[in-house]
Amino acid sequence: MTPFVLPHELHGDGPHKVLAVHGWFADRSAYAPVLADLDRASFQYALVDLRGYGAAEDTAGDFTTAEAAADLVELADRLGWERFSVVGHSMGAAVGQRLLTTGRVRRLAGISPVPASGFPMPSQQWELFAEAEHRPENRRAVIDLTSGGRRPAAWLDRMVARSLAVTAPKAFRAWLDSWAGEDFHAEVAGSRVPALAVTGALDPAVTAELLRGTWLRWYPQGHLVELSAAGHYSMDETPLELIRVVEDFLREDDAA
Repeated sequence: MTPFVLPHELHGDGPHKVLAVHGWFADRSAYAPVLADLDRASFQYALVDLRGYGAAEDTAGDFTTAEAAADLVELADRLGWERFSVVGHSMGAAVGQRLLTTGRVRRLAGISPVPASGFPMPSQQWELFAEAEHRPENRRAVIDLTSGGRRPAAWLDRMVARSLAVTAPKAFRAWLDSWAGEDFHAEVAGSRVPALAVTGALDPAVTAELLRGTWLRWYPQGHLVELSAAGHYSMDETPLELIRVVEDFLREDDAA
């Protein structure tokens, strides 16, 4: 794999360094709803665009979680971050779990995290996801489903429009094979890194039940928080609750 410096933006100048990794449907702009209320004195966040997304939309690659983890280490080295925490949304949390074997992660916070065992789907559901590469209506259906079918039509339309604008179709499709199809949990199970999973009660996909059988089973210092008013996109749906839960968790490391 060729070293590549991920496009990124820094927010805050705090001593606790944090890599923020987006999910399948969006680039780093996925974190825009929470930016104004982050604790910039305690943390410095690096929001990244993975290969195939945003400013890296035209970048070649394998478009896998393993490649992304290597890219993140390269970025941390460029930033001079020997140790760092990781916040990852959905697919981005799978990337974060790949980093657990590096010995450099202080804390991991997964927001609606895809388990390290992948996300097997029935054939009809797989078809819905796989064809989302070139069918905007599929993207909309997935977002609607995973946010509990309760969000305004205008928000769904905006989420789809952003997704189409910041993703390279072929990369988008290749990423699906990686985050949904790869099982690397045996490589990370038993990690002593404190690992928080935040799920939304309205999300029928990445549920608290799923995470109890995966995340909490694999990580001895695993924690689970369920947000009652959120679905899969808590950055948009419940931003203040999400910030409080994640930053309180990250601060536990500084207190210790």
